[in-house]
Parts: sequence; structure tokens; C-alpha cells
Amino acid sequence: MAVSMKKKMEMGSSSSNVSDVNLSYRERAISAAGAAFISAIIVNPLDVAKTRLQAQAAGVAYNGVCLAGCSVTSADYMPTSFRTTSTCSPDCSRYRGTFDVLYKVVRQEGFSRLWRGTNASLALAIPSVGIYMPLYDIFRNHLEELTSQNAPLVTPYVPLVAGSLARSIACVTCYPVELARTRMQAFQHREAGVKPPGVLKTLISVITPHKLTSNQVQSYRVLWTGLGAQLARDVPFSAVCWSTLEPLRRKILSSIGDDIGASGVIGANFSAGFVAGSFAAASTCPLDVARTRRQIEKNITRALKMTTWQTLVEIYRDGGIQGLFAGAGPRVARAGPSVGIVVSFYEVVKYTLVYLRKDELQ
Repeated sequence: MAVSMKKKMEMGSSSSNVSDVNLSYRERAISAAGAAFISAIIVNPLDVAKTRLQAQAAGVAYNGVCLAGCSVTSADYMPTSFRTTSTCSPDCSRYRGTFDVLYKVVRQEGFSRLWRGTNASLALAIPSVGIYMPLYDIFRNHLEELTSQNAPLVTPYVPLVAGSLARSIACVTCYPVELARTRMQAFQHREAGVKPPGVLKTLISVITPHKLTSNQVQSYRVLWTGLGAQLARDVPFSAVCWSTLEPLRRKILSSIGDDIGASGVIGANFSAGFVAGSFAAASTCPLDVARTRRQIEKNITRALKMTTWQTLVEIYRDGGIQGLFAGAGPRVARAGPSVGIVVSFYEVVKYTLVYLRKDELQ
């Protein structure tokens, strides 16, 4: 059994894999949704840091709560020459890096704000990954079977194509929630005692101004503002990620030997996912910056007319290479563990379900 299970995992759940033959789409979707739930909660603070840094580079001002956050012992706190009043230094309301964002968000807005947008993250991640991962499996299995019989030289590129197709479908389907999450994380909420707007209220606030000046169809079109930038980021990300992850995890699994168990499945998939996710995140960072800038744009007419290329040119003009890679640190730090967690959890649940099913048959 160990040998057969090893072969199945080496094939990366290919069409010859018993687990893929026996597991239904529903079982795979549940596995993927569970993985997304865990990942979204763990890495959300880094997502907040990344979004704040990118929004700041786009011109969003983070001030108004500085005095409440500064203390007499803080280096950001500057007593005046008369020692009777105090002001904060300009650095107090500017973020200087990932850890500075996390520190200032906790000090100025509260610890819970690090999980701002978590509801949107969960509302996005669960259906998105629930669509994405099973579709990737299905596309990859069919394409590998097709190419291995008709065009073997193309087979190594199947993960790239399957990942791109699956991600495109998931992205278009769930995009409005992604828009809400980005806006929830990018903007500060300063009203004490008032609960910040959730996903639904955020989306309503996006639609309402446009409803006054346009027809019903056009007003809802704004919910897909920046979709082009999102696809321009996510499709290359998935292509790079899966074309790196698949050969890497197969190599790791083959080096483990015949006796592979759940721990081996987790280790191989997390390691491969961590490396692939980090590499893909770093290489597609400029596209992520463009997507964020388009999503937080408050001028509706401008938001609908701007293209991804125009946004990238504008970012480079304003901030150079540094502007194109704003938030790269937290993005890479988030993507590596996130991909590792999602892929390893997804694969180990599939492994467990197959193992239990084989025991039932015996």
C-alpha cells in the first residue's frame, strides 16, 4: 500500500491516481475550503501590512490617530520648545516597513485591526480556493492524460496551463469580495465605538455613488473594477507557482522513498508550496501593486478607464522601481506560508480520505 500511495503522490494526483478517480468534486472542494480557512486566519496580518504599504505608496494618507498612538517615551513624539504642547513627527503617520505597519496598527487602532478584512478573506478564500484547487486537479489530470498520449513534449507545461485556467475562473467568480477585502484593509476606521463596515456595506458604498450617475448595469460593473489587473496578477502567479511546485514536490516525494505517510505528504507539499509561492509572489509584485491601486481608486470614472498598463506606468513614474515593489516584503512573507498551508492541507486530506476508503474496501 505504501508503494502505491507513493506512486499516487509522485504523480501529483494525476488521472492515474486512485485518489483522483475516487474522490468527488465535493470532497475536494471541502478539503480546499478547510485549507483556505486556516491559511486566511494565519496570514491576514501580513495581508493588511502589504495592502497598507501599497495604499500609502498610492497616496492614501494614514493620519488622524497619531496623537492617540504616540506616547511620551516614543521616538515619534516630539515635545515643543515650550514643553506645554506636543506634536508627532511626520514618521508617526507613515509606514516604514512590514513590522512598522504591524506595530502602528496595533498601537493606533488596536490588536484586532490586524485581522481587519478577515471576514472578507474567509468569504473570498473558501469559495475561491474551493473552486480553484479542484478545478486545477481536474484540468491537470485531463490535460496530462491527453498530452501524454498525443504530445509528450507538452506534458511538463500542463501545470502552467491548468493553474492559469483554474485561477481565471475562480478569480472572475469571486472578484467583488476581493474588492471589498482590499478596501477594508486599505482604509483606516477612526470612529470610536462604531463597528467598521463589513463586506456587504463596503460593496454597497462602492456601488451607491455610481448608481446616481449611471444605469443599473453600469453601477454593478464597478464591482469588477480592477479585474483586469487582478487577472494580470493572478494568472501569471498561478502559472509560475504550479510550474514550480509540481516538479519540486514530485522530486521531494521521490527522495523520501517507498514508505510515505501523512507526515511525508505534508512536508513535501508544504516545502514545495512555500518555495513556489514565495517565488511567484516576488515575480508578480508589480502587478499586485497595480491591482491594489485600481481597487482603492475613489474616482469612479478614472477607475473604470484606467488599464493595468497605464497603472503600472503611473506607478513607475511616481515611485520608480521601489514603487513597483511596494509591499513586496509582506507579500512574499504571506504567499510562501499561505501556498504551503493550502496545498499541504488539501493534499493530506485527500490522502486521508483515500486511506480511509481503502480500509473500508478491505
